[in-house]
Amino acid sequence: MEDDCDDDGDGYDEDDYEFDEADFNQHLADKFDDLDLPPGVEATVPWLQKIAPKEEAKEPPKSNTADENENKYTQFKQFDTVQNFSDHYYAKNSNGEPTRAWSKRVQHDWKLLEKDLPAYIYVRVAEDRMDLLRAAIIGPKGTPYHDGLFFFDVHIPSNYPSGPPAVYYHSGGLRINPNLYDNGKVCLSLLGTWSGRGCEKWNPAQSTMLQVLVSIQALILNDKPYYNEPGYESYANTPQGERSSMDYNDKTFLYSCRTMLYSLRRPPEHFADLVAGHFRVHGHIILAACKHYMAGNDIGSVVPEDEDEEDSEYKSGDAGASSSSSTAPKPKPKPGLIKAIPPNGRSSGSFNPSLKVLYEDLLMEFNVKGADTRKFIVEKLKKNQPAAT
Repeated sequence: MEDDCDDDGDGYDEDDYEFDEADFNQHLADKFDDLDLPPGVEATVPWLQKIAPKEEAKEPPKSNTADENENKYTQFKQFDTVQNFSDHYYAKNSNGEPTRAWSKRVQHDWKLLEKDLPAYIYVRVAEDRMDLLRAAIIGPKGTPYHDGLFFFDVHIPSNYPSGPPAVYYHSGGLRINPNLYDNGKVCLSLLGTWSGRGCEKWNPAQSTMLQVLVSIQALILNDKPYYNEPGYESYANTPQGERSSMDYNDKTFLYSCRTMLYSLRRPPEHFADLVAGHFRVHGHIILAACKHYMAGNDIGSVVPEDEDEEDSEYKSGDAGASSSSSTAPKPKPKPGLIKAIPPNGRSSGSFNPSLKVLYEDLLMEFNVKGADTRKFIVEKLKKNQPAAT
């Protein structure tokens, strides 16, 4: 596979994104109305200060955006039809007048998708353009893609199923996998974009759209994408290979976080409800994972339900410990928790600073979507409190 892409590119341009600070502050104020904050915090944060009595009467009703997002998310089907796509990558491609045999086969694939889609894959097909399909895949647990949303546009050619479909990845200018280029190219033997043998290649009699999506989920979005690069599999289970794989996972998770922001700010057509609802539900665990990784743990390792259970030796120290934690015995690590490594054990010293910036951006975006961010904002406020004199 030729790598003619610049992996270090910044990807999408964030300069044209304007964050509404007033709207964000209102959301924060709404969330903390009934919260018992540390003494003095309100005085240091403008949006927590008391409103004058004469202004209280004019205060608008609290936003119900969170409830709306939840309702739309719970009603979002895994498979559904839409009228058309205006922003589809292949919208300008035209198959002409479809044949009866082609239409029948495409409808057969639709039925397979509607019936057998695995968890964490969502699909929309167009009634006016049967050749167009869009899919969202949630990154699997235990991988650097966990809890992320990844979007793919599909074009079904006129010679289908004699030939495979064409697939474009919404990269946002980021190459998060050796098989997913920053220009949207998807390298997969099943698609004919990479060499393969036997059942790895497209078979008109057996291959389906369902197989394509499952292959992307299972073969590309895996726990060690470094070894997807041709020739690198020979380094598997070697010290050099494992170190390089961990470094690649660090970089991939940073790109995954940036992809989350990209999707939140520019959700693909017909998937805005999924994006808002997904990150409302999963925002808490994503933020917890960011803190877990900044404490030195491996990307994809199990995140404890209570961060206080992590070994204090590698804690960043910004949250503080309870008064009883010094005398209580340390809990045993949970099964499956990969032992933490010191932050300086990472090859790149830029990982923590980069993730810290992304963490702050995600915290703001998730909060606006109605995610459970109270714990993280309280920690942020405590950290920003002036030191006692």
